[in-house]
Amino acid sequence: MIAFAPWQTLLNALGWVVAQIYSVIPNYGVTIIVLTVLIRLVLLPLGIRQVRSMQHMQIIQPKVKQLQAKYKGNKTKQQEEIMKLYKEYGVNPFSGCWPVLLQFPILIAMYSTVRFPQHPIHIPDDSALYAAVSQQIPQTIPPGDPNGTPVTSQEQVDALDLPGSTHGTSFLTMNLLCSASNAGKEDATLGDRAKVNGETVTIEYPVDCGNSVPDRIPYYIFAALMFASTYYQQRQMQKSSPPGAASSQQQAIMRIMPLMFGVFGIFFPAGLVVYWTTSNAWQIGQQYFILRSRPTEETLAAKASSSNKGNATPKKGFMASMMERADAERAKRSSDGGNSKGPSASARKPGSSKPSSKPTQKKPGGIGGGDPKKRPKR
Repeated sequence: MIAFAPWQTLLNALGWVVAQIYSVIPNYGVTIIVLTVLIRLVLLPLGIRQVRSMQHMQIIQPKVKQLQAKYKGNKTKQQEEIMKLYKEYGVNPFSGCWPVLLQFPILIAMYSTVRFPQHPIHIPDDSALYAAVSQQIPQTIPPGDPNGTPVTSQEQVDALDLPGSTHGTSFLTMNLLCSASNAGKEDATLGDRAKVNGETVTIEYPVDCGNSVPDRIPYYIFAALMFASTYYQQRQMQKSSPPGAASSQQQAIMRIMPLMFGVFGIFFPAGLVVYWTTSNAWQIGQQYFILRSRPTEETLAAKASSSNKGNATPKKGFMASMMERADAERAKRSSDGGNSKGPSASARKPGSSKPSSKPTQKKPGGIGGGDPKKRPKR
């Protein structure tokens, strides 16, 4: 598959970064936190743009409502005037969507990188992190040897002395390879599916996820933090959005998302829960400081005006370009429709602006007749 190879390359690159951080900070939980901070720093410009876009939309929302009421019966004119308003204040209603959309591919990539066991594994096989994971979930025999015999059957796993040490993947008494649903279970296992000779084989690895009720507490606390931080972050963004800007579907999604991630916190590896909780904490703090400085309508209009003056040929936004194309298409259709109406010019009498009501009839001889061969061709 064409799209599969680039995705695997991205996962391998992310796994390489995780392994490099772990080689400097040999603590799996701290490694994930540092990686989260790096990802949020990369996305920081988009995060700032998202919050500013919502603030700008909130500022001009009263004017948008006025235009909607004024052109209530003419949707086309209503959209044209709203687009002019956006252009006047330099507002892009879609600039706040990208940070939200980018979170999900990153979350999926993180899940694919920190989930073990997996085939193929995305961390380098010569890294310290690979050796730490192999103590619990060996990919080869002997465990941790990239040149060893690949594990392809349950019999190979049963012959090993598992569960292995959790020293390399523990954080705040949690084994970050385990999920909250496995916590405190003496017989906890992590399953993997591998293809052997064209057949899919399921392999279960015994893992140490604790063996008592107190061992479950840290997992449940982080799952609750994941749910609570997602809910608070969504509420924080909702308060900064203009009233009525979110549709009923968007509001439903905002209510469902915290519940959805709360479920993820129970069944996903604890390492991914640490990543998402840290990411939410970063976003909450980031939005808090950005929301403290609120632009005014005057500063927004002045900034848009200076930006337009500074550019001799200002770059058109996506919606503005689409509106201009629609106007050009309507003008073209109107022009074509005007030329096609009415009888053709050949049916009109010379010197007359009105078409002839009767077609010219041939008269045999006499006036108006004559030899048709001698008539001038039209």
